[in-house]
Amino acid sequence: MKLYEDDIAPNCRRVRLLLAEKGVEMAGEKVSVLEGDNLSEAYRAINPHGLVPSLELDDGSYLWESTAICRFLEAQYPEPCLMGADALETAKIEMWDRHTEFEGMAAVAEYFRNTVPPFAGRALPGHDDIAQIPALVERGKARAEAFFRQLDQPLVTSEFLAGERFTYADITTMCVTDFALFTGLELPADCANLQRWFETVSARPSAKAWPGMVARAAGG
Repeated sequence: MKLYEDDIAPNCRRVRLLLAEKGVEMAGEKVSVLEGDNLSEAYRAINPHGLVPSLELDDGSYLWESTAICRFLEAQYPEPCLMGADALETAKIEMWDRHTEFEGMAAVAEYFRNTVPPFAGRALPGHDDIAQIPALVERGKARAEAFFRQLDQPLVTSEFLAGERFTYADITTMCVTDFALFTGLELPADCANLQRWFETVSARPSAKAWPGMVARAAGG
């Protein structure tokens, strides 16, 4: 198998962190989103939506969408279990994962894609004909702050998002949080539980093996 990925994309890092937690190595091929490689005819033959990551399977077929890829890999490499050991835990992980995608990832993307010059004319992922909207920058920033404040409360009584062990919900949220910080957004200073959680998950061996943009920018 081979992973088509961009090392600045949080969705690609989600897959890499899951693989690292499971101790699985996998070949990769870079597809630069900033340079528009994902919109090329060659890459659209792999993923018609022009998004990363994509996973090439041994039979030459492809999977795309990071959570779909991770569900496949979870089934292929079941230990350690990261996507739910029973019905309730699976539901809790799914609950937080979807919340993070819709409320966190979308907010950070709204802020980032309407700010960065290389995305002028392609402010939505996979498109090359969508103009940036400056007004969405402040809305994305406000949405991201609200998302981070929502995360702080459940972490008062739980070490991790879906319970007392590290799961895929933490992977998704760690990647979104790291990318938010890289874009210039900040965690609310009064969200001590969120700060503690982020320091804990960022110290894991998997996170050190596949560091986020903040750690790389700091030379870590």
